[in-house]
Amino acid sequence: MREVFSSVARNYDLMNDLMSAGVHRLWKDAMVEWLNPQPGWQVLDVAGGTGDIGSRIAKAARVRGGNAEIAICDINADMLGEGMRRAEAKGEGVLHWINGNAEALPVPDGTFDAYTIAFGIRNVTHIDKALSEAHRVLKPGGRFLCLEFSQVQAPGLDYLYDKFSFSVLPRLGHIVAGDGEAYRYLVESIRRFPPQAKFAKMIEQAGLARVQYRNLTGGVAAMHSAWKL
Repeated sequence: MREVFSSVARNYDLMNDLMSAGVHRLWKDAMVEWLNPQPGWQVLDVAGGTGDIGSRIAKAARVRGGNAEIAICDINADMLGEGMRRAEAKGEGVLHWINGNAEALPVPDGTFDAYTIAFGIRNVTHIDKALSEAHRVLKPGGRFLCLEFSQVQAPGLDYLYDKFSFSVLPRLGHIVAGDGEAYRYLVESIRRFPPQAKFAKMIEQAGLARVQYRNLTGGVAAMHSAWKL
């Protein structure tokens, strides 16, 4: 897993543009809008190495009148390095960087107002452990929000999506990132990820409450929201 993301770190967001025709940017905007981050919040963005989500959250909090403190945690040092390089170039000083595993987060209990993870939870070895860690590090009243590729719900779209995913994406990965096999793995990881209702049940089993989800682009992606009571 670490080798997969190390090989694509520099071109990761470019490949996301190509994979989704740029729609991933709209999905991420929808995620941050639903999160509604507030000034003074402490937010943990897990598997967020390139800083894309963290930067969006920080910007949304500033629009609301102040800074939020954003910690970005990723198991892959190359992804974090790419994120730090971009943040330095943009002068973003409210982002903090943690090299850590989603299944054993190196942060204290009850620390964060929000836990976010975008296109990362399907890549952890034990999803249940990652969800339990999300519950552990949230404050009472804290928000869990996950954006992930999911099960297509729109009739006919599933066939086209499969053809695109397995035929086109590995070729794009080879041409743009120099690693077609990495993107073949990423496509397969999407197919193995639980469908929306099953994942919602897993979130509940981790102790989080008021679970709900919203499909995006016919279920190509979905957002799952929950709270620590």
